[in-house]
Amino acid sequence: MSEKHGRHAAEPTERTVTGTTVVAPRGELDLLTAPVLSQRLDVLTSGAFPDLVLDLRAVSFIDCSGLRALCRARRRALSCGGRLRLITRSPGLLRVLHHTRLTGAFELLPRLPAELDPAAARPTEGKGPRP
Repeated sequence: MSEKHGRHAAEPTERTVTGTTVVAPRGELDLLTAPVLSQRLDVLTSGAFPDLVLDLRAVSFIDCSGLRALCRARRRALSCGGRLRLITRSPGLLRVLHHTRLTGAFELLPRLPAELDPAAARPTEGKGPRP
């Protein structure tokens, strides 16, 4: 068994748009890195009616520790009257969710909803009224 000494969890990026918090972890969600995400999600799901979107498009690997963090956040959000959505098109992550019978437990989205996407709000260069 090989160990990756010195690997640190990257802090997930986070922003809030119209009451919805978008959290974007990256890299691997495993035994070493999932606790960082889980701690942050615990804070975000501690209030009433949390609305979270986890953008998992930059996650390259997830193990049972990462799944546990997602399940815990879902349970906490629902218990406070909120919701948790996952963004992924990763065949690997979708396969893991399928094999663990968690596909139906999460609201899965293929992309960030337009109302939460800062790129969708920017006008395209060259389009629009001319001065």
